[in-house]
Amino acid sequence: MLVQILFIAVSVSMDAFAVSIGKGLTVKKLRVLDAFKTALWFGGFQALFPLLGYFAASTFSKYVTAVDYWIIFGLLALIGGNMVREAFEEDEENVKETADFDWKHMLPLAVACSIDAFAVGVSFAFMTLNIWLSVIIIGVTTGLFSAAGLYIGRVFGSRWQKPAQIAGGVVLILIGLKVLFEHLGFLG
Repeated sequence: MLVQILFIAVSVSMDAFAVSIGKGLTVKKLRVLDAFKTALWFGGFQALFPLLGYFAASTFSKYVTAVDYWIIFGLLALIGGNMVREAFEEDEENVKETADFDWKHMLPLAVACSIDAFAVGVSFAFMTLNIWLSVIIIGVTTGLFSAAGLYIGRVFGSRWQKPAQIAGGVVLILIGLKVLFEHLGFLG
């Protein structure tokens, strides 16, 4: 399960990674403080939103346990498919990106990148896992990817933005399929 959580953490961090690359494209000189702020904003919200989704779904889990694997598959496939679709639509969004790291610029980005993580948290409510360890792994992973994305954007440009987001989406879809196939008896 830990490996699966790591894959999910890397996958959901790809939106923040892609946005961080876009931000990295806008800065002339990248300060360590900017990378730290970015890691805190994105990592913090990516940890918070699955926790909120988990507790929201846990409240209603007793009503849907008979079809929980379909819910997990549906949510992860929807999130993954959406990430792949968005990867091809982000060029015009990146043009609007600014070099500012204040709360007015970072809060909307952090929330927007974390909405998918809420749905992942909903799927966590139907899995047997340690939610606290899971959200810590997601938050730290996203923070590291976000900080790295700033530097990659600054140094290499937008070349890695689309492939990272597409890969993240495909991994989420594959994890959803794995859960579905396990529950249907196709995988052991």
